Amino acid sequence: MSDRLPRLRTKNIWIPLLLAIVLIGGMVIGFYLNKYLGNKRDFATILDRNDRLEEMIDIIHEKYVDSVSSDSLYNDAISGILSHLDPHTSYIPAKDFESVNANLEGNFKGIGMEYQIVRDTPMVSMIALNSPAFFAGIETGDLLLKVNDTLVAGVNVSKAELVKKVRKNAAAFVNVTLFRPIEQRTLTLKVQKGEVPVGSIDAGYMLDKETGYIKIKRFSANTYDEFLKSITYLKESGMKKLIVDVRQNGGGYLEAATEIADEFINGNKLLVYTYGSKIGRENYNAYRNGIFETGRLMVMVDEASASASEILAGAIQDWDRGVIIGRNTYGKGLVQEQFEMGDGAAMRITVARYYTPVGRSIQRSYEEGRDKYFWEQQQSNRDLFDSMALKTGPKFYTSENNRVVYGGGGIQPDVAVTKDEESYSPILAKIINDPRLDQFIYQYFLSNYKVFKSLQSFKDLDARVDFTGDLARQLDGVCTTITPQYRIVVKLKPIELRLLQNYVKATWARILYNNEGYYKIMNRSDKMLMEAQQIINSEAYSKIINGQRIKPLH
Repeated sequence: MSDRLPRLRTKNIWIPLLLAIVLIGGMVIGFYLNKYLGNKRDFATILDRNDRLEEMIDIIHEKYVDSVSSDSLYNDAISGILSHLDPHTSYIPAKDFESVNANLEGNFKGIGMEYQIVRDTPMVSMIALNSPAFFAGIETGDLLLKVNDTLVAGVNVSKAELVKKVRKNAAAFVNVTLFRPIEQRTLTLKVQKGEVPVGSIDAGYMLDKETGYIKIKRFSANTYDEFLKSITYLKESGMKKLIVDVRQNGGGYLEAATEIADEFINGNKLLVYTYGSKIGRENYNAYRNGIFETGRLMVMVDEASASASEILAGAIQDWDRGVIIGRNTYGKGLVQEQFEMGDGAAMRITVARYYTPVGRSIQRSYEEGRDKYFWEQQQSNRDLFDSMALKTGPKFYTSENNRVVYGGGGIQPDVAVTKDEESYSPILAKIINDPRLDQFIYQYFLSNYKVFKSLQSFKDLDARVDFTGDLARQLDGVCTTITPQYRIVVKLKPIELRLLQNYVKATWARILYNNEGYYKIMNRSDKMLMEAQQIINSEAYSKIINGQRIKPLH
């Protein structure tokens, strides 16, 4: 009996203690539930409304005259709810979640190849660096014959179908049968799927002995690290001035933009702040010694530069740190928070707005509804809506030099370059956008595969590929087939013909040297970049920073 007494005493001690813990736990849970549900509907209301929606969909499914997808009804119901909110609060169905998130997360699961269909056969046109395809030994120019046991050559397979067969296949491995033209042999490779990096920096190179250029495609989880690698390389190459290109960059993560801005702006200056009625104000300040806080800096923007791109441009403009050149930016200044759901879908809800350091709201008005909001942007992209309209909206003043800048949505550039000033003839645009030109470019690459693969570097490609003789005749032929006006509009204008030739050569450079090779050539015909180079290398730069008006250089 004495052996049992200690155990009984232990029980008597622990039972009240456990009851106390449960009581305290209940009080804490009750407190937080009350705090969380404060002004929200009670559970009975939530369940009642959920049941009402379920009941409606069940009745439609059972009684409606035609067959209807329940999933479609749910999605439509969600879209209807969100249509009463701002234009950028959105619902991401489960089937789209991975692809939508890939650009932001900086990777996706797959093998890392891009394809171009050349005469009914997929040709590998690009391989992501450090991807499974890269390590498996697949090369650009390889022709895909089979994916696993499915024939893909000569059967009119589309790029979307290829992606589905490779990336969305649930298997851990993909067997790829391909033909390698340079070796004239067929080989089968077993490629294990893995994380494929999605690059953010398309190019980082020296335009001249002192001026660097960085093209930022998106602001993802990996962008800052990629940017730091690029700018470090440029500084080691002698860079004293920098042009950052965020045209057509729709944004991404706030932190990526502020980390990059911190490399340009000194001290602990405010870079951007957010404010939401439910979450209050949050400041994002510089906190480190940046890698490029003193050299001349320009940022290129256009009507598709949005969100994080506008945060970067706004901070640089407000602190008089650099010159913004281009066109009025998109005007997307809403902070989204993503909520993932049990079925794999997600919802991005606006929780706050962005403001530049001097207090300008980046978000343009959507008071007239979503349709008008997106219509205006479509017109801007078509150049029917004047993105360089007269400067209106509230006036603000920059922090260092007291220059006038304007609020009311988006970032208005210090130097305007309109679409008309950048544009080429509609005939040239028609030729470049015609798939027959791309077919010619890739077919010519395959027909001269050994020559292209023998090139040792970008400089080698640039020096050896010229548009004379047989290449010129073939290019003339395909362009004339697309439109007979080629010979009287493009062929006779050196600036237009040069852009066409640059596009052809740049596409080959992309196959061999990825996106940086492409931009090294295409930028030679980029009128906005040419003007940015003129300004950054002249007295005009200092005049703009100090608030003086300058005559247009173009």
